[in-house]
Amino acid sequence: MKTHWLVASVLTSLMVLLCGCSKPDPSFEDVPPAKDLYEKGLKILEGGTLLYVIPRVNYSDAIETFQTIIDNYPYSDYAVLSELRIADAYFDQDKYEEALSYYRDFGDLHPQNEKVPYTLYRAALCHERRMKSPNRDQTATRDALVYLDRLIYSYPHSEYTLKAEELWRALRLQLGEQIMGIADFYLGREEFESAAARYRSLLNEYPGLGLDAMALYRLGRCYLEMNRNEEAGRIFQAIVQNYYDTDAAREAEQMLAREQ
Repeated sequence: MKTHWLVASVLTSLMVLLCGCSKPDPSFEDVPPAKDLYEKGLKILEGGTLLYVIPRVNYSDAIETFQTIIDNYPYSDYAVLSELRIADAYFDQDKYEEALSYYRDFGDLHPQNEKVPYTLYRAALCHERRMKSPNRDQTATRDALVYLDRLIYSYPHSEYTLKAEELWRALRLQLGEQIMGIADFYLGREEFESAAARYRSLLNEYPGLGLDAMALYRLGRCYLEMNRNEEAGRIFQAIVQNYYDTDAAREAEQMLAREQ
């Protein structure tokens, strides 16, 4: 009898144990399909209004939803789309460092994806939005130009290339204005060698941006002060011939007349 009772007790314990193991973990929930999660994320991004007036979007919930897709369906097309949605969500919140991380990684992870030109343009904008005035550090400006260069030269027929070229020109103009400001500073201090070096650098590195005529004129002035009169005269002649309808040309004519 004792043997039968012992066997029955063991079997009962096993059944209880198995039943206990078969119960679902209350903390675990089935993850919805990627498509449903993606549509949920888009719905969150549509947002609503606060007090029926102020637009409001719960970006944190949207990012969390898209991240769930990436974590659970990493090989899904929706995971790729979610990466872009997260990047855009950060960008729309002016969190450019976070957005840049996603835009940058997208090109590395999906180099053949048709959205790479878009991510390059947006990465450039992340840097551009953090730019400082021409008289301050221009690291962000140069970083933006790196992405614009890649977009323009690697994807010349992209829908974003024209906008990239316009921004590229504006950013290069800012760098040129910085050099012009430094050159003018040295000119004002009558440090003509240093000023001339900056004007030449400006003309060589940032031509065709609307700064050429005045940079040439001020370079000519530096040469006059350095007793390089013949070179100054050639510069003034070139300004009159090539930039005849500018303030620089009119000033160059006056300098030529004075030297005669």
